Amino acid sequence: MEMNEVPAAARPGRLFPVAAVFYLVLAVAGLAGLSAQRGRLGLALLVDPGSWGTDLAGGIVLGLALLGLWALAARLLPAARRLEHQLRRLLGPVSRGEALSLALVSAVGEELVFRGALQNWLGWPAAALLFALAHVGPGASMRLWAAWALVGGIVLGFWTAGRGALLGALVAHFLVNAVQLWRFARNAEPPPGQPD
Repeated sequence: MEMNEVPAAARPGRLFPVAAVFYLVLAVAGLAGLSAQRGRLGLALLVDPGSWGTDLAGGIVLGLALLGLWALAARLLPAARRLEHQLRRLLGPVSRGEALSLALVSAVGEELVFRGALQNWLGWPAAALLFALAHVGPGASMRLWAAWALVGGIVLGFWTAGRGALLGALVAHFLVNAVQLWRFARNAEPPPGQPD
């Protein structure tokens, strides 16, 4: 069966393969930057073995808090709803598995670069600002995305600076991306019995 014979709902979204490769390359760049700074990489970069539970729980709490803040923004701000629509359209139809895969590779790639290599080199305020700038795009809704990324960058950067490991930021970032991308995937799927 050729790709054009596969039902549209079974094909990856337009952005999915490009984004997956991009974030994998970003993760490698983050690891290279950290390796250059530290001389070697170890498990301590991700987690303090003596307090991994704190990082895991903290990441879940931070992720849920950021999701709650976004839900409030989406309820109150038309630009937030427009942003969700833009991102859903840009991502295209994805399965829930693709949504979770993309959430994982984007969280790992961005955290290794921004909270890992850049924060280690420049400090968390500069890394948070660069994280926001990486999310800038045209229009009011995209400026809101950059502002939202700044808030997330500050929260995750401050947590990582205080904890000295990336696990909490990775968990929070994955949770935010997973919930949002899962919602996008759910809302992009045609209702049962409807043609694609």
